[in-house]
Amino acid sequence: MTLRLSLAIDRYDRFFPFFDETVQTPDSVSLDVYQVGQTVPLRDGEFRHERMIYDEEFDVCEFSFSSFIMAKKRGLPIVGIPVFPRRLFSVGLWYVRRDSALRSLSDLRGKRVGLNSFQTTLSVLAKGDLKFEYGVPWESMEWHVLTKEKIEFEPKKGTVIRQLKEGSDLGKLLEKGEIDAFIHPHPPKSITSGQVPVRRLAEDAAELELSYYHKHGYCPIMHVIAIRQTLAERHPWVCDVLMNAFHSAQTISDNYYNDPNWSKLFWGRRYWETERDALQGDPWPIGLAANRSNIERFLTYSQDQGLISAPISVDALFAESTLYT
Repeated sequence: MTLRLSLAIDRYDRFFPFFDETVQTPDSVSLDVYQVGQTVPLRDGEFRHERMIYDEEFDVCEFSFSSFIMAKKRGLPIVGIPVFPRRLFSVGLWYVRRDSALRSLSDLRGKRVGLNSFQTTLSVLAKGDLKFEYGVPWESMEWHVLTKEKIEFEPKKGTVIRQLKEGSDLGKLLEKGEIDAFIHPHPPKSITSGQVPVRRLAEDAAELELSYYHKHGYCPIMHVIAIRQTLAERHPWVCDVLMNAFHSAQTISDNYYNDPNWSKLFWGRRYWETERDALQGDPWPIGLAANRSNIERFLTYSQDQGLISAPISVDALFAESTLYT
């Protein structure tokens, strides 16, 4: 008997093998793959995280790491496997007006900062990095958020969170001077189109990111692969099948760059080589052992920001069969 599973993921290069069916799974599992965005609509819609956590629409889903931790702490029926398909550094994603007087992260003290939501994974990472990596307390700022929080929480005493009007554009708010800076995983079209002139707050972002990577040994996690808990409990072997599938997809996608004209970037292969030499090792490891310190640091950030009220162990987040990977 074949177990038919719905899989909701984004359209990253490391996921292409799922869409063109070059990933092979055992006869015991069949995957119906959906291309679902979160803040950006894709072929099969958007709001992937909400559709997973509240509607239980998918069996397996690429999910916000921050909201996943909050969901697990609250006993919601999902469990993870240690596959982390989205990773970002925070320092290079801070934007300010081109004519802004702000020149460094320390200049953010007391400022009004735009976010997607307070609990968005990049938001949590950025606030945590400010405080623990760069010595700038996130508590000193006002946080202006675009969307309602996916999972309710009680803000830490003294935290200033202001809800923006529905449909607000962070780029235009920045241009008007209604916020001083913003960080967002998908900068709005007003920014990417060049309509609003901005610059990165950290002019030496690439150097800071490389330093962060070599200091900590990882690029921070943004998303995790989540599974309906009932599915993982009834068919625990599915977790191993899925981990193998994601590992296979990553191996296949790595080989894309063997072709120097695989992408529209004429020097894409050279960029790939430069990054490989600079980072060394594997910046996209699958499995729990290689990601444990990465996860532990993020859990510290989550608790410090009031998103979880008490510690939760790394092992409590993941399916039992994956704990020794």
